[in-house]
Order: sequence, then structure tokens, then C-alpha cells
Amino acid sequence: MTTSDLVGLRIKTVRRQRGLSQAQLAHPELSDSYVSLIESGKRTPTPAVLELLAQKLDCSLSYLINGVTAEQMEDIELALGYARLALENGEVAEARTRYTELLANNNLTGLTALRQDTEFGLALATQASGDLDGAIAILLRLREEELSTERRIEIAINLCRSYRESERLTEAVEVAERILNATTRPVWNDLLVELGGSLLAAYMERGDLLRARQFAAELLNAADALGTPRSIVAANWMASNTAAMTGHTEEALSFSERAMAVQLEHGQPRSIAIMRLALTQKRLKARPHEAAAARDVLRQAVVEHEQTSTSPIERARVRIELGVAEAMTGNLDEAVKQAQAGKDLLPYPGSALGAEADLLLSRVYGGVGRMEEARAHVGPVRDWLAPLPDSRRSASTWYATAETMDQLGDSDGAVDAYQRALACAGL
Repeated sequence: MTTSDLVGLRIKTVRRQRGLSQAQLAHPELSDSYVSLIESGKRTPTPAVLELLAQKLDCSLSYLINGVTAEQMEDIELALGYARLALENGEVAEARTRYTELLANNNLTGLTALRQDTEFGLALATQASGDLDGAIAILLRLREEELSTERRIEIAINLCRSYRESERLTEAVEVAERILNATTRPVWNDLLVELGGSLLAAYMERGDLLRARQFAAELLNAADALGTPRSIVAANWMASNTAAMTGHTEEALSFSERAMAVQLEHGQPRSIAIMRLALTQKRLKARPHEAAAARDVLRQAVVEHEQTSTSPIERARVRIELGVAEAMTGNLDEAVKQAQAGKDLLPYPGSALGAEADLLLSRVYGGVGRMEEARAHVGPVRDWLAPLPDSRRSASTWYATAETMDQLGDSDGAVDAYQRALACAGL
């Protein structure tokens, strides 16, 4: 049935419930023939006519348009608001449950915009919980519907991120380029710059460094032209990542510090927490002699992430990075504690971050001569990485694993890990 058919059917149903004829409903403002055409779906009533009919039928305008009463609409909007609040507060499991329950509400079926909002929210909650395949499935299904331009870009951003975090880099690139390289692409705005940032990350992880460097400059120009905080943060942050990947360390820190300054002034607590962690990671790699200062920042970052709406994966990341800083400053017991805490937050297997946690644990134990425990942790690295497709990040982790195995005296394991690293790098 078309929308006009459904509206006409609701008018006819309520009219009969009220015991009115078409002539009685029409009189004196409308003709009975016009009411008949509306009820049969052959005419689409104007908003003014719909409001008049709702008054004459003593029912809500919401019911005639959407098939739900004003009270039911209020309940749906309230439930959706609670689900959004749970997601914003980092209560990922609660948000996922609320979105799922709302989608089971039959009254949502005819409310296309609200249903799409609910499905998109469920995709974000699913993504934040670490179920990337589940998030991808929801986003792909939603992408096939008739959507606003803004929602279509939002879906592309999160599809690109989910594919990238799953190390499905070719698909990540295709999703973003489908919009950004389209002949009818909209003019640059905040959302498109953010999508460009996700595409840039996929280029880098795929090893397209020349393309990444060129595209980073394009994004910076677009952000400078827009002049909005959101675009400036996104473009400068991704330019920083590109510079770091291509060996321009100080340039990378300059870009990221500019992004952080704008984020501190305009960003939300969750975004600030995630960016502060990433900036500290960059400083730790670029300036290892400042490891103690980085460690102190990361200790505060653990608290900051727990108090804001960061996902379990982000909370795992800050714990593991703190473990690295603790190890660099000689606090080996604390390094083990933080690496294990981060590892426990991750889905298993299929996580490069989990591999990095076990690798850190192996190196810490090996460094103090606890060789049996060191070997016990280097083995699971293979299980974390095995389900993942080949990528630069996987290659780097396999290479580090090979070095660690070599140091632990596992020559055969080291050779195999070196071969996996070469295969991931396409060599």
C-alpha cells in the first residue's frame, strides 16, 4: 500500500468507528466525493485537510499520518531518547538492548524516519561493543533504503570505520570513494571531511602512502575553507597520522596539537578522551625520553575513559598503551597489570590490539627472565592475528612477534612469523 492508501484507510476506519457517513464527515468544509477519493487513496490530502479531518474525527493527526497515536509516538520518542543517552554515556550493552527492543515495537513500522534513526543507533551500539560484522550487516541493509544525504554520509563513515577496524581495507576504501569520487558529490562540509578522514586512514593502513599524502593536503584545504571546528579537527588529525606514517615526526605532532587545541575548546568529553590518548601515543613514539610524562598523562586517561562514553575497545587501547609507558619507565609489574586489563576488554580472537597486548606481556616477562610466562604469551599472538586479513598493521605485529620469538629462542616460530609478516606486506 502507498502512504495515501494507508492514510485513507485510517480515515475510513475511524469514521466508521464514530458512526459517521462520508457526507457527515465532509460537511460543511469538504465535499463527500472528495472524502471518498481520500479514503480510496486516489487523492492525497493537504496538511490543512488532514488536520481538519483529525479534529472532526476526534483523533490525533499523528495517528492519521503514521498509524500511531500521539501517546504512542511520545513513548517511541522517549524510548529512542533513552537509547541514545545510554550510548552517549558509554553504556553500550544497555544501548544495544534498548535499540533492539524498540525495533521490535510494531508501532515503529510505519514511522520510517524514526525506524531508520533506531537502526542507525543500533549499528553504532553494535560497533561500539566490538561486533563489527554485526554493525556492518545493519549499515549495509540500511544503506539500501531511501535516505537523506546526511544520513547516507553518516552510514558511509561508520561502514568505512567498521571495515577498517576489521582490516577489510579494500571494502573500506570502496565505501568512502563511492561518495567522495562520485560525479555528483556534494560540496565539502563537516561530514564529508570526516568521511575523507576515514578514507585517508584506510589508504594509510593499506600502504597507499603517496595517495594518502596527496589526499591529506586536499582535506586540509577543504577544512581551512570551511573554517569549522569539526572539519579542522578531522583534517589536521588525519594529516598528523599521514605525516607520522611517512616519517615526518615533528610535523605530525604539530598537526595533532592543532587538532587537540580545537577539540579541547569545542569537542565532547568522549572525543577529547580518545584524541588525548592518541596524541600521547604519538608523543611517546616520537619522544621516548619523555616516557615518564606520557605515563602520567595515560594514568589520568584511564580515569577519563572510564568516566566518559568511550567503547570497550578504546578503554582497552588506553590500558595497553599505559602498559607500554609503564614498561618504558621500568614499572614492570604495573605494565603487566595494565596490559592484562586491556586484553580482558577485547573480543577474542581477531584483534590486532589483543596481539599487541600479548606481545607486550611476552616482552615484559622475557625482560625479567620469566621465560616460561614469556613463551605462554607470545603463542596467543598467532591466534589473535590469524583471522585478520593481510594489512600493514598485521605485518608490523607479525614482525615484532618474530623478533620476540627469536629472543626467546624459538627459531622455527620466528621464521614462520617473519614469513607471515612478509605475506601481510605483499612480499
